Amino acid sequence: MVERNKGKSLIFGVLIALAAFFIVHLGILPGDSRAKEEVKTVDEKSPYEYIKLFTDTLSLVKKNYVEEVTVKKLVYGSIKGMLADLDPHSSFMPPEMFKEMQVETTGSFGGLGIEITIRDGVLTVVSPIEDTPAFRAGIQAGDRIIKINGELSKDMTLMEAVKKMRGPKGTEITISVMRKGLNSLLDVKIVRDTIKVVSVKSRMLTDDIAYVRLTQFQSRTYADLNSKMKELKKDNKISGLVLDLRNNPGGLLQQAVKVSDYFLKSGLIVYTDGRISKQNMRYLAYDDGTEGDYPIVVLVNGGSASASEIVAGALQDHKRALIMGTPSFGKGSVQTIVPLEDGSAVRLTTALYYTPSGRSIQAKGIEPDVQVEAGEVVRNGTNSFMGKIKEKDLKGHFETGNNGIDKKTEKPEVDSKNSEQKSAEPKAAADNLDENKWRDDIQVLRAVELLKGLNVFKQLEVK
Repeated sequence: MVERNKGKSLIFGVLIALAAFFIVHLGILPGDSRAKEEVKTVDEKSPYEYIKLFTDTLSLVKKNYVEEVTVKKLVYGSIKGMLADLDPHSSFMPPEMFKEMQVETTGSFGGLGIEITIRDGVLTVVSPIEDTPAFRAGIQAGDRIIKINGELSKDMTLMEAVKKMRGPKGTEITISVMRKGLNSLLDVKIVRDTIKVVSVKSRMLTDDIAYVRLTQFQSRTYADLNSKMKELKKDNKISGLVLDLRNNPGGLLQQAVKVSDYFLKSGLIVYTDGRISKQNMRYLAYDDGTEGDYPIVVLVNGGSASASEIVAGALQDHKRALIMGTPSFGKGSVQTIVPLEDGSAVRLTTALYYTPSGRSIQAKGIEPDVQVEAGEVVRNGTNSFMGKIKEKDLKGHFETGNNGIDKKTEKPEVDSKNSEQKSAEPKAAADNLDENKWRDDIQVLRAVELLKGLNVFKQLEVK
């Protein structure tokens, strides 16, 4: 009898709490006839009827389900389902998940190292994080995760999927992905590791062209960027910058604003537009510590999302940088984290991002000014052969002797299919930032060529 009364009181408490929620948060007061009229127009029923429907169902499950379940489990499940039904980025985080989410922005956490979302109802990789197990295993932006350790991901929320992929360092997980161009699922085995993300990497590509790669927007990204740029400028005169945001899944909005401000003297960086006025924010740039006036090429691709799209959009709209690569991911919504009393939290989409010119990023992404597909520079075989041939390599070419008379040679013909063409450059190293590996990256190479061309035109203008 005590347990039964306890269960009734819990359900009654839930009913009161829900009623209070609707009254306080939706503004539905007994004397508010306008609010009632608007709700009825949309939903046909009053909120009280839906509250009753919920509590009736809660009571029915509590009394008749085959196994005894707690009210907490039922209410948590209800909230989770409610938020998951709104959009891919709204979710409910129980206390343990909320703690994990807070850890992510510090740059050290356990798992695989991928940013995921739900696109068209399917768990999808936004991008693998550089130098992580998923990156090294070959996971690609756009891969659709169909199974996690053999379990279908179809009905999983984002937070559930994240929890399943996290685990102790050294443990193995198999994710089954559907990849464009493949006719069957690809099983990828990955050994979990502690993910320590270095958000800023830098080096000089040439004597005067710098390269900075932002892998994620974390709490120290702006400070690290500032520090790296000072190091580069200490021994080099920078005439151009390649800012690499490829496969950058985003992160903290404030850091994206600070990075944009770092390269802009003034003007709007990004603004948000939501249903309520307090969600409408405007972020501005100020001429305080603005970095250089040299030309910038920003690299983006389908793995560039959220905060990285804000930076690319701001620099593009202000004509501070040329955007190169392929269209970005298109994640332009704002999520607000609201902690709850029991240690859980609600992650709720509350607004959309817009670039300074008013472009929506959501589901559209940033279109590059110069589209360059990803790939490696081919130096062997037919593709590179004509680029390496000179007149002296052709059969029967003429050579000018000491007496000025051309002499016809019978040099053997070069077989373009079987002969390996040697590059004048040293052999590429393994890491993208090693001495010459960047020369094998078509997008980086094109960016450097463009910056060099701009510098030549600048010199011509001076003359």
